[in-house]
Amino acid sequence: MKTFVVGLIAFAGIAAFGSAKSVAAEPGKDIVTTAVAAGEFKTLAIALEKAGLVDTLKGKGPFTVFAPTDKAFAKIPEATLKAVLADKEKLTKILMAHVVVGKSVKASDVTKLDGAKVNGFTIATKDGVKIGTATVTKADIECSNGVIHVIDTVLIPD
Repeated sequence: MKTFVVGLIAFAGIAAFGSAKSVAAEPGKDIVTTAVAAGEFKTLAIALEKAGLVDTLKGKGPFTVFAPTDKAFAKIPEATLKAVLADKEKLTKILMAHVVVGKSVKASDVTKLDGAKVNGFTIATKDGVKIGTATVTKADIECSNGVIHVIDTVLIPD
């Protein structure tokens, strides 16, 4: 499997998050198990399964995942979402735009990235943290193989 440095390293210090919360997962749970248990990532779980990425994100890691919620996926027109879920190559490209492989990037790690571009997505840290048009709503959800940061919009790479 090719390296997925398609990820988005994009977090400022905890103080920059405004209303974003730092939430801890149950110890010993991997990224996929943690996301499924949260209950707000059902569409993401389905997409990961269709793309064949479940085993990867249950693997050793470390990974940083910028996880769009079900509400984020609901912003995509239903017909478009169905088409993407049926196109494994496109789906994989979209999902991997939400992952950094080989790093567990914490909120405090990226205080100097304001204005940086990663895979075409601009990082903004004024008034909270944004990655492209997505806002980070929860940060630093610790998992056994990395960290999850919750976002409110699905990132669509070019």
